[in-house]
Amino acid sequence: MKVAVRYYTKTGNTKRLAEAVAGAVGVRALPIDQPLTEKVDVLFLGNSYYAFSIDPAVRDFVKGLKKEMVGKIVNFGSAAMLNSTYKKVKAEADRVGIPMDEREFHCKGEFKGIHKGKPDESDLKDAAAFARKIVGQG
Repeated sequence: MKVAVRYYTKTGNTKRLAEAVAGAVGVRALPIDQPLTEKVDVLFLGNSYYAFSIDPAVRDFVKGLKKEMVGKIVNFGSAAMLNSTYKKVKAEADRVGIPMDEREFHCKGEFKGIHKGKPDESDLKDAAAFARKIVGQG
C-alpha cells in the first residue's frame, strides 16, 4: 500500500501530528506545498480550522489533486475551539472526485494559551495508532 502524508499548519500543532502519523506508516510528512509525485492509495491530510474554515491553501491543495493519483483521503488535525474539519475537506474532495475515509483523527490543539501543551505525547501516540489502523498495521 502506497501512503503519503501532507499537512498545513500555522502553529506547528498539525506538523507534530503529521510527523507522528508519517512515522507510524513509514513515510515522511511533507507540507502541502510539496505536490504528490506518484499515485498513493491513502493520502493522510492534516489541517485545522482558521477563521471558522479550512485555510484557502488546503482548499487549493485538494482542488489540485488528480483523482487518478489518490485512492482516498484520510483527514486528521487539531483545533483549539472547533472540532473536525472533515466536512469542509470532504466538500473539496467531492468536487474533484476523491473519496474520503469516514474515519479521522482529531484532538485539541494549543492556541494562544488555550489547551496548553496540546497536542501532547498521548495525542501523538493516538495519532500514530490511528494511522497504523488505517493502513492495516494495528
